[in-house]
Amino acid sequence: MENHGNQLKIVITLIIDAAGMRVGVIGTGSMGQNHVRVLSEIAELVGVCDANAETGTRIAQKFKTTYFAKPEELLASGLDAVSIVTPTSTHYEIARKAIDAGVNLMLEKPATGDPEKLMELSSLAKSKGLILAIGLIERHNPIVSFAKKNLESGNFGSLISAHARRVSGFPLRVRDVGVIMDLGVHDIDVIRYLSNSKVRKVFATAGKFKNKEFEDHADIVMEFENGIAGTVEVNWLTPTKVRGLELTCSDQFVELNFIDQSVDIWTSSLRQFDPENLFDLGLEYQTRRITLKKEEPLKRELTDFLKACADGSEPLVTGPDAAETLRVARAAMESVRLGRAIEL
Repeated sequence: MENHGNQLKIVITLIIDAAGMRVGVIGTGSMGQNHVRVLSEIAELVGVCDANAETGTRIAQKFKTTYFAKPEELLASGLDAVSIVTPTSTHYEIARKAIDAGVNLMLEKPATGDPEKLMELSSLAKSKGLILAIGLIERHNPIVSFAKKNLESGNFGSLISAHARRVSGFPLRVRDVGVIMDLGVHDIDVIRYLSNSKVRKVFATAGKFKNKEFEDHADIVMEFENGIAGTVEVNWLTPTKVRGLELTCSDQFVELNFIDQSVDIWTSSLRQFDPENLFDLGLEYQTRRITLKKEEPLKRELTDFLKACADGSEPLVTGPDAAETLRVARAAMESVRLGRAIEL
């Protein structure tokens, strides 16, 4: 009982520390606005910054905070932490400014899109004692936590292969990356996390059906060092939104739905059958659906980030961890260009 009491005190302390943190958001586009909303609920929102003064001012007024025209001005306002939710091409420069200002930072995916640049930022942040967390949001989805826990405990048996499907229409917010860096990184990251192994080889195919500059559909195959196979299907072409992951395990088949945060678990058994009647093979299937308590992944992500800022622990997705995901994504893009598998 005493131990539980101590744990409760720690949790309460972390909540209080997060609530008192002075935070800001750079970039108030579609995703940035969600960062603003969540941070206004869990911390002290000092201000927002956006290159578009009209948008930035509107969001600042809506959330009763201050608009800053330049990142340097917001970073000099006494922040403890900042979310950087700007176009990919600006990530490195703004992240450097945050680190130079001594501010802990959450950098949205794809976090420069360059693993070497991200590693450089990670080293700089570490040298200054700062937290650098990366916004790979699906790692914080409750169903991913559920799958990770059950794989580690052996409830599903050994993971053999994982297949992810993340498809939808074209998002107007995306301007400077293709579907691999926009959508594919999520599932590459989740499968890496669940596989608990490094990717050894990547092969990918992709094309430009409606988008002239970047690929808008891709299929990625990953071979892991521990023998697990992972496949990722992504596109901006379908009229419906699908976010799913299938896990083939030695004991069970598991289907994860990222949107409604439900899990279907399949098992089977073989009863005695008549070899002269192949229509009835004697297989009996059992399906169990688990619907988890719905939680917003972004709120879990930002809470995890502020917790790391408060107690000095590592965030769930660190810079070096995310850099591995970017290496796989870049290898997939290289595979498309060269038409062959890429070894990592």
